[in-house]
Amino acid sequence: MARLTDFAEPMRSHLAGLPCQRLDGAPWATGPALAERRVALISTAGLQRRGDREFAIGAVDYRVIPGDIAAGDLIMSHVSTNFDRVGFQQDWNVMFPLDRLREMAAAGKIGSVAAYHYSFMGATEPEAMESTAHQLAGLLKQDRVDAAFLVPV
Repeated sequence: MARLTDFAEPMRSHLAGLPCQRLDGAPWATGPALAERRVALISTAGLQRRGDREFAIGAVDYRVIPGDIAAGDLIMSHVSTNFDRVGFQQDWNVMFPLDRLREMAAAGKIGSVAAYHYSFMGATEPEAMESTAHQLAGLLKQDRVDAAFLVPV
């Protein structure tokens, strides 16, 4: 894990000055027990299927990742020079924990794994992605997803 002291100026000051919202820990919405929920992954690691189009800098779109994808068929096109890909190369679950979701479903800890998952480019202002997020919410609803595991990278 990188620490602020690891970064040179002006990156250190920039990161330290970013707002960080505090959440009280209360759920934003109610719903069924976790053991009954259908869960999808949403990552900001700039992940895509092999052969899919790469993410551009500042991209506001997403890539659809089928739930039956194999680790070797998922690649990363995150473009930041500050981004270390080694963890992903060693174990995709670091940034896309699909194996863990599958295990949780098999053990009955979650109801099921969604048919599709999604990845965004993380180096984008969230406000610019609002309309895309609404579109994605519709897709999640079509897939009967009632819980999303957000994997910020």
